Amino acid sequence: MSETEVALAPHPLLLADGAPAADAWSLDPALTHLNHGSFGAVPLVAQERQARLRAEMERAPVVWFPELPGRLAATRVELAGFLRVDAGDLALVPNASAGASVVYNALARRRGGEIVVTDHGYGAVTMGAERLARRWGGRVRTARIPLGADEDEAYEAVTAEIGEATDLVVVDQITSATARRLPVERIGAAARRQGIPVLVDGAHAPGLLGTPLADATYDFWTGNLHKWGCAPRGTAALVARGPLRDLLRPLIDSWGAQDPYPDRFDQQGTLDATSYLAAPTSLDFVERTWGWSAARRYMDRLADYAAHVIGAAFTRLTGADSRADVGMPVPGMRLVRLPDGLGRSRIEADALRDRVARELAAEAAFTSFGGIGYLRVSAHVYNTPADYEHFAEKFVPVLGNWAREQHC
Repeated sequence: MSETEVALAPHPLLLADGAPAADAWSLDPALTHLNHGSFGAVPLVAQERQARLRAEMERAPVVWFPELPGRLAATRVELAGFLRVDAGDLALVPNASAGASVVYNALARRRGGEIVVTDHGYGAVTMGAERLARRWGGRVRTARIPLGADEDEAYEAVTAEIGEATDLVVVDQITSATARRLPVERIGAAARRQGIPVLVDGAHAPGLLGTPLADATYDFWTGNLHKWGCAPRGTAALVARGPLRDLLRPLIDSWGAQDPYPDRFDQQGTLDATSYLAAPTSLDFVERTWGWSAARRYMDRLADYAAHVIGAAFTRLTGADSRADVGMPVPGMRLVRLPDGLGRSRIEADALRDRVARELAAEAAFTSFGGIGYLRVSAHVYNTPADYEHFAEKFVPVLGNWAREQHC
């Protein structure tokens, strides 16, 4: 995309009655919401659907819970259709980290007990891999991938760490901290040729990628529907293929423990499963209102515009180039480099997020990689160009002042 095209602001999306898209959400208008990617945002229609389901549960719990496995099985069929996978391969889990934990709990050491991860991995999932390696008496090998690595470079960095002692490869489809893709299809194929299982962390993929499991050559994939899919929180899918999937069991043993995969995941005692049941409402709302393909195009163009406007504001302020080359970009997410001194570590980035929310009334995502801080843009349908223009005009100067304070 050319510089001229990047600078063009897309027309904001509207509802069928001409109202702003944000009217379909309950987001506080006193805040600037620029961080959909962390926790998602649930449209009102899905909130209302979940509230009705909860009321139904509370009116007759003895009726509700025995019927729940059948309702969840029907919901899995709907969600599998959205992801374009076989419903028999899909289990419901609370989030992508829970899906990873299910896999970690199931696998046994078969070779040398080594687990390959990357330095772009999500912290909780990587910590789970480290715990598993300790249980196996093995170790974690970390593939170092430069931020701007292209597909070949990223592939070679990961496969270089795979060897005769490798028992599992864990790789992100879309990285959380660095907002880039990794070539999971090629990595999965390479590992399969050596008989090594692969777990793909697809936390950000549902809704952001049209067919996140197309050309899949990996054993396990887990992704959140409550991020870009806007489902009620605590809704994720675990997709497993091949003989190892029969080893997978829910984190809680219940009366469905003897059922086959994935049915055994449909019975989890008295857990509130209304988030799962209401998830199709969110997915259908976006499809009916704009269509998912159109929504993704808008989010991508808006993220481009946001990175251009905010990056240019930082560059005018500091004189430094604020662009970030991530090698394999993804729709709807971009990185903008922060002034030196801000967000240099995960702890500093989280503290900056909290300070911006507290003092500037803005919800924004800040990340770090290689000792450099970034603003992570994650645009959704309810965002508009004005949101990012406001950030550039009002918040960039403040962030510049905070950066200078670090040097005083």
